[in-house]
Amino acid sequence: MPRARSRYAPDRGLTGRMVTTMFLIGLLYVVLVGVLLAALRGSWPIILIITGGLFIAQFWFSDRIAAYGMGAREVTPEQAPELHGTIDRICALADMPKPKVAIAESDVPNAFATGRSQKTALVCATTGLLRRLEPEELEGVLAHEMSHVAHRDVAVMTIASFLGVLAGVITRIALWGGFARSRPGNDPAGILLLLIPLISAVVYAISFLLTRLLSRYRELSADRAAALLTGRPSALASALTKVSGQMARIPTRDLRKAEPYNAFYFMPAFSSKESLGRLFSSHPTLEQRLDQLSRISTDLSR
Repeated sequence: MPRARSRYAPDRGLTGRMVTTMFLIGLLYVVLVGVLLAALRGSWPIILIITGGLFIAQFWFSDRIAAYGMGAREVTPEQAPELHGTIDRICALADMPKPKVAIAESDVPNAFATGRSQKTALVCATTGLLRRLEPEELEGVLAHEMSHVAHRDVAVMTIASFLGVLAGVITRIALWGGFARSRPGNDPAGILLLLIPLISAVVYAISFLLTRLLSRYRELSADRAAALLTGRPSALASALTKVSGQMARIPTRDLRKAEPYNAFYFMPAFSSKESLGRLFSSHPTLEQRLDQLSRISTDLSR
């Protein structure tokens, strides 16, 4: 029999945003491929093969590449009994299959989840996080990451980010390949060739903003779902405050190394004050997250 839906609180707002983001990303994808087909009419089979191949590779391998890039190393219950025990309790509470469990050797206190489905999911905590948090705080953080798996927003973010990656690749190829050296004159095809880098850059910017908007909401959703599942929003709030404060003590070199993976992390490697602005942030502000948890705590105490 198929497994019933997990006990994580459903979030219609998150579902609606994921569907809307995927729809808009799909439209952008059609526009981008359409421009390529119009500009390079004789090469449409190659274009379809390359874009299709990149999409498949992104969907099937991006989570493994991200986990590898963040230094995740799968561990057994014997190697990390406390971490496995916490994951076991969360899985029992949520009625979910147990994901792979990993540890990343990093002093940056953080955690992340990857995987395109519950069967391929991996939840990882850094050594810096395990060393700094109390058991209840760690449970809150890991419940947050398991929420991403339960709501399948990890897979959606992986797919949604594909178009930005593809557009960025096309822009670089166009510039390196010498599209800018073409002399179109009155040739419509030549004009299209010159427009490819510009259109790709615009598509990249739009897809980047769409994924950032979804990313910020899904973090609030995961906080809410974790707090309701564990019944201890104060523990998660404590973990957020502690991790945020500890980030300031991490060497800038280590933070910059972790920054490319901010969208996956429980907390961004840099605080919102150091970012270019909330519009480009992958996470809501600490104040927003703590305010939401405070309201949940009040509701649960009634």
